[in-house]
Amino acid sequence: MGRLPMLVGSAPSPAWRLYVPKLITVLRRGYGIDDLRHDLIAGLTVAIVALPLAMALAIASGTTPDRGLHTAIIAGFLISALGGSRVQIGGPTAAFVPVVFSVIGHFGYGGLILCTLLAGLMLVVAGLLRIGTLMKYMPQPVITGFTAGIAVSIFLSQVKDLLGLRMGAVPAEFLSRVTAYAEHLHDFNAWALLLAGGTLAALVVIRRVRPAWPSFLIVLTGATIMCTLGTMPVETIGSRFGTIPAVLPHLSMPRIPFERTRELFPSAFTIAFLAGVESLLSAVVADGMIAGRHRSNCELVAQGIANITSALFGGLPATGALARTATNVRAGARSPIAGMLHALFLLLFMLLLARYMRFIPLAALAAVLLIVAWNMAEIESFRHLIQGPIGDRAVLLLTFVLTVVVDLTVAIEVGLVLAAFLFMHRMSEVVAVRSNVSLLEEDVADNESRRDAEQRDQLPTGVEAYQVSGPLFFAVANRLDDVLNQFPKQPRVFILRLRLVPMIDASGVAALRQLLSRCAAHGTTVILSGLQEQPRSILRQMGIVPDDSRLCVAENFNQALEIARRL
Repeated sequence: MGRLPMLVGSAPSPAWRLYVPKLITVLRRGYGIDDLRHDLIAGLTVAIVALPLAMALAIASGTTPDRGLHTAIIAGFLISALGGSRVQIGGPTAAFVPVVFSVIGHFGYGGLILCTLLAGLMLVVAGLLRIGTLMKYMPQPVITGFTAGIAVSIFLSQVKDLLGLRMGAVPAEFLSRVTAYAEHLHDFNAWALLLAGGTLAALVVIRRVRPAWPSFLIVLTGATIMCTLGTMPVETIGSRFGTIPAVLPHLSMPRIPFERTRELFPSAFTIAFLAGVESLLSAVVADGMIAGRHRSNCELVAQGIANITSALFGGLPATGALARTATNVRAGARSPIAGMLHALFLLLFMLLLARYMRFIPLAALAAVLLIVAWNMAEIESFRHLIQGPIGDRAVLLLTFVLTVVVDLTVAIEVGLVLAAFLFMHRMSEVVAVRSNVSLLEEDVADNESRRDAEQRDQLPTGVEAYQVSGPLFFAVANRLDDVLNQFPKQPRVFILRLRLVPMIDASGVAALRQLLSRCAAHGTTVILSGLQEQPRSILRQMGIVPDDSRLCVAENFNQALEIARRL
């Protein structure tokens, strides 16, 4: 039994243990031939998935495909070797596309190198200052808002290649970009549009019929063969960028505009912020898939070192990639060695296949990025949050619009500030309500609490109870995910006591929904006890309603015990 947010733990470990890479931990526990076989298969599988993505993301970012490959190789190896997650896969991701495109457009590639170096230093410092824990407290509407906005930005960046428009460089600003597309829309290439449409259709079919197959690689190979044999008049990697050099990544330092450090600092902060948040979110998801526990501050330090090294070798910003990490887990990865092998396989692919990659049509790569953008948009999560409280809706929509129309840096800043003000307003309302509680009602609550303490000692076998005390908002919602981990054996019935929860927000509902999903997967029935009016209303509004099989609602703890005994 326990209470949120106060958690009781064991004696503190030495500080240096927070930064021991998971690779060392795994090797100390023992690593055998069977483990290596699983990691080899997983590394090869992820490399096949990462190969086309690395090139597509680099092109979408406004640079050459070889830089994306170098990033996946160098940063991917270091993130796995030095990171705090056992199965994390690192590399370039779609989250960076808008900010990288904007930085290159305004400051050139040297400006991006400086941004990535600064971001890497910020991540190392953040890890050493143990800020990794704080990054878990990001409000869900802000994350979903800028994630959906990035997805729209990626889609807009690919219109030129999807339609084969004959135009110059795509502008970085939203209005200028839309205007440029409108001016050249009449000059589209029907072959490019047909190829992109066919690639999209093939991707959808393969993912639905054979989800385990490497759909991106299969479809790109097929599109390249069709384009080459059919001599389609469409742009390819070779016609725009030339042949990809089949050489090892090497130190590459173009002129870096150090005099513009102050101008580039906000973009560097955005890169560091995205790298930190996305890597830790990916690590949390991976923990749930392998029943593990990552070291957040060690992960931030590894991300920082990987970004600094990637910049020195002419690469792009990198972070943990959720889709590739999930692929790694599903392929049977057992240790960080799988991620290191994925980087080595990518290097081998680049050295052997570079001469053939120049035939890949850009319209097909653009179709691949549309699928990436669609998956990133989190349509279901966006729709779910729109049903939440009006304040969370405002944060979500404002962050989304600013990401698309203005700038990702501005969107994150405004979204976080608005979320903080919204939180303070909610806390002031809660304090006002509690300060007006009469003494008699407080005495009744205290007596009820004493009675509950006696009842908890008589919980039926297979029943566990947990009490949440205080507002369940974005700053504490993530702790709900640790509740089930405290039980040595999964209970048949879990009573979650919410009598002392005066308020719940969209992030709290999201955490509660995740807890319900985990309980359902284990066959555990959840009973919500003592819901106050605001939480009851918000849960109903956001679609969490009792079904009397996996979720029940009780007016008080006595009724919850009666339901538990009956179940």
